[in-house]
This record gives sequence, C-alpha cells and structure tokens, in this order.
Amino acid sequence: MNFQEGTIFAIDKPYRISSFGALAHVRYLISKKIGVKRVKIGHAGTLDPLATGVLILCTGRCTKQIEQLQTHTKEYTATLQLGATTPSFDLEHPIDQNYPTAHITKELIEEKLRCFEGDIMQVPPVFSACMVDGKRAYDMARRGDEVQLKAKPIHIDKIELTDFSPETMQMTIRVVCGKGTYIRSLARDIGEALGSGAHLTALRRTRVGDYRVEDSISYDHFREWLDSMDVKRI
Repeated sequence: MNFQEGTIFAIDKPYRISSFGALAHVRYLISKKIGVKRVKIGHAGTLDPLATGVLILCTGRCTKQIEQLQTHTKEYTATLQLGATTPSFDLEHPIDQNYPTAHITKELIEEKLRCFEGDIMQVPPVFSACMVDGKRAYDMARRGDEVQLKAKPIHIDKIELTDFSPETMQMTIRVVCGKGTYIRSLARDIGEALGSGAHLTALRRTRVGDYRVEDSISYDHFREWLDSMDVKRI
C-alpha cells in the first residue's frame, strides 16, 4: 500500500469527533508510519461531530478523486425525537421549543415520509459549513448573528420508517440520498410536516457509493490496522 502515491479507504468515524479531527489523527499515524512530515490527505464528505459512520479518505494523487466521490449516493440511519426542536436540529444544542404529538401515528408518519422522496428543495441548517458572504454559517450562528440560507435542490432516492415508539415519540428512518442532503434539515422538515417538531438524536452514515460501514476501518483501531498492512515507506 502506497499512501504517498495515493490510496482510497474508509474509516468508521466515532461519535463527538469532527471529520477534520478524524482525518488529522489518521494523517499523523500514516505520516509517522511511512516516514514523512505530512502525508497529503483529504476526506470526501463531512460528517457532523455527533454523527458516526463512513468517512472516505484519499491520500496522494487520489485526492483528485474527492470531488467525484462526493457525488456518490449515501445511505443513513437516523433517530428522531418528535415533539421538540433545537437550534441545530440535533443534540448539539438544548431543546428550544416543544410541540404537541398526540395526533402522530405510524400511519401519518409513513404518509408524510413519502412526500420527501424524489427531487425536493431543502434549506441547510444555520449550524453548518455553508458559506454566507465568505463566512461559515456556523461561525455566524455561534456569534448570535442572523443567518439566512437559501433552499437548495436535493434528491432523496428512498426514505422509510424502520421503527416508531408511540410512548417515547421516537422514530428511526433509513435514508438513501444524493449529494448535499442534510439529515438534520430533513428531521426539521419531517417534524413540520407532522404538525409538530423534531430533532436528531442519532445519525449514522452506513454507505457512500460502494463503501459500507461494515467494511470500514475502525477509527479506534486504525493504528493496529496500519501495522498489519504492507506499507511502502519513504
């Protein structure tokens, strides 16, 4: 395996680590292993710190393929808490408003989910890496600045309900979607469609193109995996 020349592989990013933080850790281990100061490496599609799962990493000349890899279909499993919202649409921020849920049934959820399949418009979260006048939206939002983002076209191939608890008002969905889809925004929009509110309590990216989470390298055991490989050193 020649990391300096170029390789593509996927890791299973853990909870509460940013995509950049995961990349930096892997870069450090690889650079040390092959004897260079800083191996060239990039990732193909950011995962939120509170999300886990497939993060594709490219080294060397393979970094040129990042843009193309980002267009691949992605698959997620997401757990939503109905009846409450947060500013970030996930657990990064505390609940800011509660909503009624007594009217929500499994049948209503399945009916509303069908409305999100196909080509739709979606407004990204204000706590996101979207650029606004040359600044990151999340930097502006954290300063308390007003952030207005425009709706963007996205495509959702499939969205299905895999679990629902009327007692806790938690639901789990599987989403197969294209580039640029924010599952946090999808949670917000599902809550609104149900005449209530919703936010993410768990998110896992299970697939990017042909890269699946079950075949990805464990972040916590990356050093052991690296030691087991036949790696070309400088």
